[in-house]
Amino acid sequence: MKLTDIKKLKVAELRSRLKELGLDSRGLKAELVDRLWSASQTGPGGTDGGEELKLQPDNSPTETQELKLQPDSSPTETQEVHTPSSSPPVEAGVSAPCEAEPSREFTNTGTQTEADLGPPALHSGSECASGGVPVCQTEGDQLGHAEGPGEDRGALSAEDMGRGRAFYEFKEEIRYKRAKSPQPPLEREEAEEPDEDKVRLDPYGCHLHFEVGPDGSCGQPRFWSRFPLLWSGCRLTHGVQWGRVGFEVRLERRLFTTQPEDQDVREPYGLRVGWSVADSSLLLGEDELSFAYDGRGKRVSCGQEQEFGETFSEGDIIGCYASFSTDGAVELSFHKNGRSMGVAFTLDTSVLLGRALFPHVFCKSCSVRLLLDPTAPPWYPGPPGFTPLAALLAGQKIRSMSAPSCRAQCEVVQVVGLPGSGKTLWARTHMKQHPEKQYRLLGTEELLACMISGGQKDSRLRQASQCLTDLIKMAAETPANYILDQCNILFSARRHKLQLFAGFIRRVVVVFPSADEWKRRLLQHQMTDGEHIPETALLKLQVSCSLPEQQADLLEELQYVELPQGQAQILLQQYKDEARRLLPPIHKQEKKKPRLYKKRPHPHGPPLPHRIQWTGFKGQSDTRVNMQPWNQQPRYWNVPYQEQSFYYNRDVGYGSHEGYW
Repeated sequence: MKLTDIKKLKVAELRSRLKELGLDSRGLKAELVDRLWSASQTGPGGTDGGEELKLQPDNSPTETQELKLQPDSSPTETQEVHTPSSSPPVEAGVSAPCEAEPSREFTNTGTQTEADLGPPALHSGSECASGGVPVCQTEGDQLGHAEGPGEDRGALSAEDMGRGRAFYEFKEEIRYKRAKSPQPPLEREEAEEPDEDKVRLDPYGCHLHFEVGPDGSCGQPRFWSRFPLLWSGCRLTHGVQWGRVGFEVRLERRLFTTQPEDQDVREPYGLRVGWSVADSSLLLGEDELSFAYDGRGKRVSCGQEQEFGETFSEGDIIGCYASFSTDGAVELSFHKNGRSMGVAFTLDTSVLLGRALFPHVFCKSCSVRLLLDPTAPPWYPGPPGFTPLAALLAGQKIRSMSAPSCRAQCEVVQVVGLPGSGKTLWARTHMKQHPEKQYRLLGTEELLACMISGGQKDSRLRQASQCLTDLIKMAAETPANYILDQCNILFSARRHKLQLFAGFIRRVVVVFPSADEWKRRLLQHQMTDGEHIPETALLKLQVSCSLPEQQADLLEELQYVELPQGQAQILLQQYKDEARRLLPPIHKQEKKKPRLYKKRPHPHGPPLPHRIQWTGFKGQSDTRVNMQPWNQQPRYWNVPYQEQSFYYNRDVGYGSHEGYW
């Protein structure tokens, strides 16, 4: 089937054909066209190994309303249609002690996420742009933006963005343009202070996309049905520095999903259990002082895997044991269903630098339960001499840092800058300089790092950008310190997110380097990550860029960490002037001629006249005025024989209108 023929199909026809091939039928029209074209090249369910189909603007109807950009005209926006995902099936007879939270759809918000695209092919003789409003083009639709007086408008097409990370990030970000202002946060009743000595899963020491059960002993990924590629981690509230201590974890059940992406994932579900220090990554096994027993039958530390033990399956119980000896050695061993798998890791206490080891779980598409009742017997007997962590006395275990009690004690840092300008480096450096604040970094790179096993690149990028939409909304309702590692060069996106965090201490940090330094960073980013942003896309970003200014109602602090604000504004204006000169002019679309509506003939024949002649059976002639409108009068010529209605005549009894027969 030719590509031109596929593009002529309607959305319903595209979905029908994709369902026949067993492929995903959700998405915008261009995504459906791309998917069906790829399938037609390699057969049902296949993917072509060649160049990815680039989206071309077409005039076919799509599921997303257009934001058509014309000079001297304001864009209009309509809401995107979401197709809610169906609830995944649950196996019969499998208990669900920690039920999954229903999937949520936020239709009025989107997120602007970092577009680390790598350097574009910079135009010779032109300076690097340091700012630009990210303007996304959805499939078949051009999206424009004009944030303030004098700002130019541009459009980033799917071809410009290369269908990479920026395509999905800006697709989510553009929703802020006409999103309703968020409502002020509701005053919550103060919850009862939890028992500081009780061991439980730590809501403050976990990913935002990890859901802790009400009793604190079970948990699972929060968005498992919508983003099945996402791994989620959580530590316990208490750790140990001495003695012989253990805990048990049960793989409660698999969370089945109907997402078609799972066909390309090597492992549809996964679990890691083990130990880590409090300041290490929540990605268990990916840091130096993070030690995991992986359900694939491997031991993992510092991102390196080695064969160990046996694989996990639903219902298996894993025992994790740490033995601190008097000579300074630490041995970490594991059991499976009461059988010893041996010692997986041996280390010296000196490498811990006085830090405690905390129990840690890390899972994907499955729920877990820990035995944290100090009075309950163990599921399986542990090695002799080991004590369950939950049964330790208060002085024998180390409490992790507690969460802030209210929004006023929390801080959010919004980083502003172009792709490749150094935002992520500044954010990570700031986190290391202030470890006491326990910042949570929210960005696309962080979410991509949580997708450690399989999945196509296109699927991973889409899930990461969409998940960040929900996480920012959740973060505004969860007291903690956050850094929003995103471009944030769109004024409407900055304003909406800062309004979400009302009550927090809101700081805006602008990373705006000089032209030569930014050019160097872009080239370095391209060589490191191998991603490239086209020159045209970068120029369009420059044209619409806006830099933040001090606004008392939106932020408490504004900081420029590279160029001062005045110099940054001057340089930005130079970028805009140069970009306008290099970009081709935007052609105005011809106005459509007004459509003339003609009166349609009545489908059942001519309407009845206002005056009708009534002739009875005895020949009486009577003229009556029918005051009803013609479209409410009975249509006798269209009534089937079985539905004939008769009137009653006092003289002759039942009869019908003359001439009806």
